[in-house]
Amino acid sequence: MSSQKAKVAIIGSGNIGTDLMIKVLRNSEHLEMGAMVGIDPASDGLARAARLGVPTTAEGVDGLIAMDGFEDIEFVFDATSAKAHEHNAGRLQPLGKTMIDLTPAAIGPYIVPAVNLTEHLDAQNVNMVTCGGQATIPIVAAVSRVVPVGYAEIVASIASKSAGPGTRANIDEFTETTSAAIVSVGGAAAGKAIIILNPAEPPLIMRDTVFCLVDASAPGIGDEIRSSVEKMVSDVAAYVPGYRLKQQVQITDIPADRPVRSLVPAGTHRPTHQVSVFLEVEGAAHYLPAYAGNLDIMTSAGLQVAERMAQQKAARKVEL
Repeated sequence: MSSQKAKVAIIGSGNIGTDLMIKVLRNSEHLEMGAMVGIDPASDGLARAARLGVPTTAEGVDGLIAMDGFEDIEFVFDATSAKAHEHNAGRLQPLGKTMIDLTPAAIGPYIVPAVNLTEHLDAQNVNMVTCGGQATIPIVAAVSRVVPVGYAEIVASIASKSAGPGTRANIDEFTETTSAAIVSVGGAAAGKAIIILNPAEPPLIMRDTVFCLVDASAPGIGDEIRSSVEKMVSDVAAYVPGYRLKQQVQITDIPADRPVRSLVPAGTHRPTHQVSVFLEVEGAAHYLPAYAGNLDIMTSAGLQVAERMAQQKAARKVEL
């Protein structure tokens, strides 16, 4: 491995952490694995890391800090749970480690690479929102770049088999964090997020639906919205190849008697149209099968952020 690469640790040896480790090992240009951290000595993620030559510990964040070479680790991905991240960040940030948070803890600023990748590269703790947020917030942002979005609602449906214990423990945080990021990153005046763990067999691929209420009465606005959404889908697919539109963007009139006023903030114009966007996210099958697009989009987004952070740090060292 190149000595110029930044060393990273991953806390959480479950589905997300293991998929992320494989991406770092196979695809990263600026990062190399320094440690895989878990709390279950029998976990498949720790066993796989050991087989791949990655240093491991089953003693959690304290075990990481005690590992040989800990001082060389620059970035720490946290793929545990929202509650655990609060503890992990409290231990690691005072030691100068940059945290890329893949839980819904939302201690640091939200990053959705296709929307605001460069805005928080100097932050010591950044939050990757949620898998549903990474899939849908770019679409809300694409619409809001054309016309104000009074209300945005997203529904993320993932295969139950792709949701590990950490994901299940964070369902409430998922909805709260994603809803907040729909507003702060996506640009909607108000937002709501819903997640569905689909137990269907065989497991179904990740599907996401985005509804935006807008005033699209001006001539040509519909074409501009469609063009903006299609461009955004292309931008996300650049780092998540399995991300795609399931069908054409739909823009429909909102009947005058439909009670939508309560969905938009007070003082906002009544929406005239509903924009409906239907997405599909196929995973790269690095760890779980291709139906687990929720893993792929989350880990791909986290990797994208860490890559850019490492690239920026390296450039600054050269300048000095």
